[in-house]
Amino acid sequence: MDTSFFHSGLFNWILLPVMIFLSRMTDVTLGTLRHIFLAKGVKRLVPVLGFFEVLIWLVVIGQIMKNLNNFLCYLAWAGGFATGTLVGMLIEERLALGMQVIRIITNQECEALVAKFREKNLGITLIDGQGSKGPVKIIFTVIKRKDLESVAALIRQFNPNAFYSIEDIREANQGVFPRSSGGFGYFSRLLPSRK
Repeated sequence: MDTSFFHSGLFNWILLPVMIFLSRMTDVTLGTLRHIFLAKGVKRLVPVLGFFEVLIWLVVIGQIMKNLNNFLCYLAWAGGFATGTLVGMLIEERLALGMQVIRIITNQECEALVAKFREKNLGITLIDGQGSKGPVKIIFTVIKRKDLESVAALIRQFNPNAFYSIEDIREANQGVFPRSSGGFGYFSRLLPSRK
């Protein structure tokens, strides 16, 4: 087998750095998703991602060690790391896994907002409270993260001056949630069940 191609300038200074960049980007993307899935409780998928993450890492680090005199390999390694982190976060954002609690505090009438939440089958808890400027209503609701934008739009529409905060939660039990449409097929079985 002719190995002259693997020692040519084209391979060493262009193709090898590109392969290292793409491989490092892939392994860091998998690592970022692995950490995110672990934090979200998607434990069945974590070992699979970890296996491929380390396998790719070993192959790439082997190429770096064989080409220590090629500074482009170092730049490709660092660039792949940065890009992989970004790609992993973008993928996680698109998947929108997990649930969030929204706390809405308002000193205005909120019956229309509460009615809209109930119409959308969103579970709510409504509490009377006391704010710095007088009585307030506090509305709690737990939603799927993918529904955040539509719920925030309802708040802006029906109670635009309300204060609200959003916080990730790892698990919720016995809540009222809208029915999901569609799914991820086989992939959805790897994800934790959501009520």
